[in-house]
Amino acid sequence: MTFCSTFVVALSLIFIIFKNNSVEASFLPHDNVKDILTDVAKDDILDNMSPEEKISESSPLDNGRHSVEVKSGDTLLNILTDIGISYKHANDVFLSIRKVFNPKDLRVGQVVNIETEPSDDELIVKTLHINICTGENLHVVLNEDNTYSSKVIKDDLVEELKSVQGEINGILSVSMNENGVPSKIVNSFINIFSYSVDFRRDIKKGDSYEIMYENYLTPEGKFAKHGNIIYAALTLGKNKIELYRFKDSGGTVDYYDKKGLALKKTLSRRPLAYQSKRISSYFGRRRHPIYKDIRVHWGVDYPAPTGTKIFAAGDGVIEVAQYRRGYGNYIKIRHNSEYSTAYGHLNGYAKGIRSGVRVKQGQVIGYVGSTGRSTGPHLHYEVLHNGKRVDPLRVKAAASENLTGKNLSEFKKQIAKIDTTRSNMLASQNKEEKLAQNDKN
Repeated sequence: MTFCSTFVVALSLIFIIFKNNSVEASFLPHDNVKDILTDVAKDDILDNMSPEEKISESSPLDNGRHSVEVKSGDTLLNILTDIGISYKHANDVFLSIRKVFNPKDLRVGQVVNIETEPSDDELIVKTLHINICTGENLHVVLNEDNTYSSKVIKDDLVEELKSVQGEINGILSVSMNENGVPSKIVNSFINIFSYSVDFRRDIKKGDSYEIMYENYLTPEGKFAKHGNIIYAALTLGKNKIELYRFKDSGGTVDYYDKKGLALKKTLSRRPLAYQSKRISSYFGRRRHPIYKDIRVHWGVDYPAPTGTKIFAAGDGVIEVAQYRRGYGNYIKIRHNSEYSTAYGHLNGYAKGIRSGVRVKQGQVIGYVGSTGRSTGPHLHYEVLHNGKRVDPLRVKAAASENLTGKNLSEFKKQIAKIDTTRSNMLASQNKEEKLAQNDKN
């Protein structure tokens, strides 16, 4: 059946239904004619429509404006093509955006606002806007030469400092959360101390904490994001550990005590994700599990499931990452002029781990295994001081440089300002608490 005959039959059917009052119409008089045609008739009509009519048909527009919420599985390209943009023009927009923002980072729930306009026989993007996050927006515009320009515009955020102190009643993270400290800041706080404090054994009920951190607000006062922890303190019994954030002249950021010592970067004693208390073999003389004779064991063995992540015990450079006889798959890291660490019996190495690569403390370097002379999956961990192997459970090895010279001088000026700010904020908080208490009484 030809298009013309299909269309005539459809119109005749409509005419008959409306003329016959005894027949109840199943659609309203203002319904689009094409809505009552068969799929075949629709295809015939679309095949014979002009390009301008196709644009109107495939993309019902409201003055050329579309607001599309990102759903699971959506990509920028499919969002654009779904509203009628040709793949070529959609790809042009994609390539422009990719220079300033990775379109793969679109999140479910984000809204893509698109303004379109017809151009010749196609529908094209005139402008596109995405709110990436609070205070950060992506803008795309069509240039006069039909190319696209994209840029991310960031609001001038306002910094505010928050200061919180409190007593630890049970679990540190729970106590901090109850006092209003955001989980992200709590996790950063724990990470700062994780290499000098054993949170399972060292913290007791009644110990306390103090923290000062940054928040960033939009000019309208809306929260945008959390910043850095400026000051962190833990009081464990009679011992108070205070750490200050400082960026040295070389751009390295770390946390130091009041003397400029990098306490955070003491070498980890248990550098793996499986945090069991069990140690299968200590440092020192022992009966060898394979040879059955007495010999010195030069490290500490931590049993763990095969594949457990192993972390770098401190910042440093990989010196060795290869198979070594009894050690099996083996890694050695030089941390500074004094200390190195070694890791044996690995199941495998993390991606990119090889000789000469610089690693950060806590970075995954390999996985627990049982290669070499081993009776089961575990990490054999060694600490070397000036080339001599020492007991990892007894040494407190500095894995980063302490502040000296001009860096130390600038650091002392900075902590003086931080301490003054802390005192003022705490005094203000105490005053507000007293006023609130008086109002209750």
